[in-house]
Amino acid sequence: MSPSTGHPGRASRQSGLRLLAGLAVLALGAGTLTACGSSEAGADNRITLAMHNPDTKAQDPATYALVQAFNAGTSTMKIDIVGRPVEQHQQKMTIAAQSDTLPEIFWVYDSLAKTMVKSEDLLDLTPVLAEKGLEEKFAPSMLEGFRRNGVQYGVPYQALVTGFYYNEALLRKHGVSVPRTFEDLLGAVKKLEAAGVVPIAKGSNNSSFSVWAFLTMLDRFGFEKKQQALLDGKLGYDNPDFLRLYRHLDELADAGAFPSNMSTQTYTQAVASFTSGKAAFLDSGVWEAAKIQKSAVGDDTGFWAGPTFADGVGDQKLAMNAPSAPLVVSAAVKKDKKKYAAVTAFLQFYYSDEGQQIMADNAQPPVTTYEPDVDPAEDEVFSTVLQEASRPGWSSPEAQPDLVVPPETANAMYDSLYGVMSGSLTPEKAVQLVQRSLS
Repeated sequence: MSPSTGHPGRASRQSGLRLLAGLAVLALGAGTLTACGSSEAGADNRITLAMHNPDTKAQDPATYALVQAFNAGTSTMKIDIVGRPVEQHQQKMTIAAQSDTLPEIFWVYDSLAKTMVKSEDLLDLTPVLAEKGLEEKFAPSMLEGFRRNGVQYGVPYQALVTGFYYNEALLRKHGVSVPRTFEDLLGAVKKLEAAGVVPIAKGSNNSSFSVWAFLTMLDRFGFEKKQQALLDGKLGYDNPDFLRLYRHLDELADAGAFPSNMSTQTYTQAVASFTSGKAAFLDSGVWEAAKIQKSAVGDDTGFWAGPTFADGVGDQKLAMNAPSAPLVVSAAVKKDKKKYAAVTAFLQFYYSDEGQQIMADNAQPPVTTYEPDVDPAEDEVFSTVLQEASRPGWSSPEAQPDLVVPPETANAMYDSLYGVMSGSLTPEKAVQLVQRSLS
């Protein structure tokens, strides 16, 4: 994940940058592959990209656009996208690894990728990155997290920038200032709840992982420095620092921070409640910037990295801006020259300047050091996210906490946070739930 110094290329993504039209970038993408001609359904070399969204076009437009641009530039190679919800996707990849039926390229949590690389299920991408100097496009720290025993088993899928979107007009209407500290947030929640406004849009049904801003709060209570001790069994998750955070979360729940239907609505429905102006805050990330920009609240939306805590541990000036879970490649690809060539061509396009501009055009920060063109006047929400993620004097954790622990622990973390939010778990029982997954 991203180093504490922040995401590469941050300084270049400031408000003076210009957004290129999508069609122009698609033309650039096609230009990279013009020697192959135009896309045809009958391409003789098809490979699969398996993703963690059931509808990639709607839920991950950046990846969808990249694939379309690649396919448009070649008649001999074709990328087919398949997608499932996160939990189903993880389970599918686990089973596929055991049965030697992995797709050629796929997204996966890093904890599962590390297990797969031990079993030699993943391709070493070092030679792929060496071609055309692709490795030089990354800050070293962006690749180090996905390297094990000299094997480059993964590459960063996207930059993980998370926090709270907020409806500034709604806050102003109810006399609430944009919070900075936990005390500010708690006070805002009480005012909004008293006015009949949903303070924080949340939905845990089939989306228990949607606790991004709260995972960053764990880092404000020392998770990163405690991480290895937790994994080694030398420190319990039920330590006093984490328990203190969970008690703060309990305070938010008691104040009415979360919707009454949180357990029955999905994350997608929570996003809809925010974009329709029914909620003041949304726990989410940069991937929703384009959708929010086009919504009824687009002109009134800002972005916030989350609260600092007076009783926190360590540096409180943290904004989550780390590489997301990796894209990895099945080791079986090496046995098929055509598939290997297609995988190589796609990854080289994905991380090319053309590919990274397509990301920026779809409100995703580049993961390389490429300096994108972004026009804040046309894409204000995305620009606001970038500005908050690169605040002077702030840094990023190396990784989001759930991406560095075993899958069962990540799931326990989600359940523990939502358990306190819903009132089904006390803070004490919540931290013990996670601790049991580590024992």
